[in-house]
Amino acid sequence: MKTVFVTVGTTSFDELIESITSSEATQALKARGYERLVLQVGRGSVLPAADSCPHIRLEAFRFKNSIAEDISQADLVISHAGAGSCLEALGAGKSLLVVVNDKLMDNHQLELARQLHIDSHLLYCTCSTLTETLRTMDLSVLQPFPPGQPKKFADFMDKALGIK
Repeated sequence: MKTVFVTVGTTSFDELIESITSSEATQALKARGYERLVLQVGRGSVLPAADSCPHIRLEAFRFKNSIAEDISQADLVISHAGAGSCLEALGAGKSLLVVVNDKLMDNHQLELARQLHIDSHLLYCTCSTLTETLRTMDLSVLQPFPPGQPKKFADFMDKALGIK
């Protein structure tokens, strides 16, 4: 069963949870063959009920000790732009769509997502463009993130954050 896993990390990002569970977004996922949507909603106030999305099988939880199994079982990971969440999904070799929270001040997450996109490791959007991105995304353009190279990662972070 083709699965999408959505994670907001340890924070709250209700707008992402509301956007991905909208009728338009779930129809876009269904049109791409996804049948199951698993949500990690963190500290947010939105915890959708299993029967709230008629187009797709929905499961939701706040936190687990590890989301590695959820990521492993997913065909697509949709994540907030936190570095830890991005690296966990990329390290698992998963197709990744990052949804940047454009409501944050001094948004370093956008810089990280933009650089990883330039390097063809992920696609990114905002909540307002999520449904259109789901309809038009081409996951075949994504390149694997090189594993286990701390020096390259440190250089990448310096470049992404404008330090070098």
